[in-house]
Amino acid sequence: MQTSTPTQQSQRIISLDILRGFAIMGILIMNMTSFSMVSANYNNPMAAGVLAGADEWAFWFSELFANQKFISLFSMLFGAGVILMSSRIEAKSRNPLGRHYLRNFWLLLIGLFHAYVIWYGDILVAYALCSVWVFLFRKKSANNLFIWGGIFMSISLLISLFFGLSMPYWPEEAVVENCSFWQPSEESLQEEIMAYQGGWGQQQVFRAEMSSFLETFVFLTAVGWQVTGLMLIGMGLFKAKILTGERTARFYKRMLIIGLGLGLTLGIYGLLQNYAQAWSCEYSFFLGSQFHYVGSLPMALGYIAAVMLVCQGRYLPWLQKWIAPVGRMALTNYLMQSIIATFIFYGHGLGLYGTVGRAGQWPFILGIWLLQLLYSQWWLSRFKFGPFEWAWRSLTYGKVQAFNK
Repeated sequence: MQTSTPTQQSQRIISLDILRGFAIMGILIMNMTSFSMVSANYNNPMAAGVLAGADEWAFWFSELFANQKFISLFSMLFGAGVILMSSRIEAKSRNPLGRHYLRNFWLLLIGLFHAYVIWYGDILVAYALCSVWVFLFRKKSANNLFIWGGIFMSISLLISLFFGLSMPYWPEEAVVENCSFWQPSEESLQEEIMAYQGGWGQQQVFRAEMSSFLETFVFLTAVGWQVTGLMLIGMGLFKAKILTGERTARFYKRMLIIGLGLGLTLGIYGLLQNYAQAWSCEYSFFLGSQFHYVGSLPMALGYIAAVMLVCQGRYLPWLQKWIAPVGRMALTNYLMQSIIATFIFYGHGLGLYGTVGRAGQWPFILGIWLLQLLYSQWWLSRFKFGPFEWAWRSLTYGKVQAFNK
C-alpha cells in the first residue's frame, strides 16, 4: 500500500518558495510595529501622539507597501499549498482529507502556543481554522475560486461598512467603549508598556486577552472572511499557473501595472481621507481602514507579478540561493521573527517596548532580514527541512522525518 510522504526537494516549485520568502520577510514590516509599540498603534498612528519627521515617512511607507499586502500574499500562498499538497497525495491514489486535517490540527496547536505564549498577533490559528472549509473548494475551477474568494472577502468589507455607517446610531457608551481600543487613555497606554517591559507573567495578562479577542470577535467579523477569500484566490492563482511563473512576461507586466497602480491609488487616497478626518475613531476605525483592505489584494497581485518577472529574468539563480530558502523555512522564520523581536522588546529580554519609534524599527527589521537570509541558506545547505517544518511534518505523517541531508 502506498503511503503519502512530504514534498521532496526535487518536487518543489521554486517560484512558490521565492514568493513565500518574499512574503515572510515583508510581513515583518507591519508585525514590528506590533512587537515594539502599544497595540493601538497598529491601526491608529496617532494613538501615542502625532507623527512627524522620519516616523511619519516610515508610517506612510509601511501603510502603502506593507499594511495587509504581505499577509494577503502569504494567505494566498497558503491556499495554493492546499491544492499542491492534496493533488500530490491524490496522484498516489490516496484521499488527502485525513492528512490535510491532521496537518492543520497540528498547525492550530502551534498557532495557539505562538499566540498565548509568545505573541498575540498570530495568523496560524486563522489559517488552521479556515483550512477546514477551504479544503472543500479544491476541485473548483480557477474562475470559480476567484468568484468565491471575492464573495468571502466582500463579506468582511460589508461587515466593516455596516459597523462604520451605523456607529452614529449606537448608544453613547458603546461608542466610548469601542473607541477606547482606537485611542486608549494615557493610563491604559502606560499599563500596557509596563506590562510588556515586565516579566512573562505580567505580559500574559495583555497577551491572553488580546489573543482571545482576535481569535473570536475579530476572526468572526473580519479575519476569517478575509483569510478564507484570500486562500481561495490563491488556489485559483495556482490553478491558473500564475504562481508558478508559467504565464507570459506580457501577462505579468500588465498584472504588475494594474495591481500596483490600483493598490497605490486606493492606499494614497485612503491615507489622505484619514488625515482629513484627523484619524478619528468614528471614521477611521471601520470606514477609513477599508481603502487598505480593498487595495491590499491588487497590491499583492502586483507583487506576485513583479516576483514572477524577476524569476523569468537573469536573477533567478540569486533568488533561488537566498530568497527561496527563507520561503522553504517559512514556518520557522515566521516563528523566529516573533521569538527574536519579543526578546528585543519585551521585559524577558532587552525591554525596549514602547521606546522605539516607527523609523527606529527599521534597523531591527533589516537586521532580522539579514539574519534570516544567512541562516536559512546555511541551514538548508545542511538539513532537509527547517526545524519547525521538520517537527510539523513528523507530527503530520506520524513518523520522524529524516533531518540530515
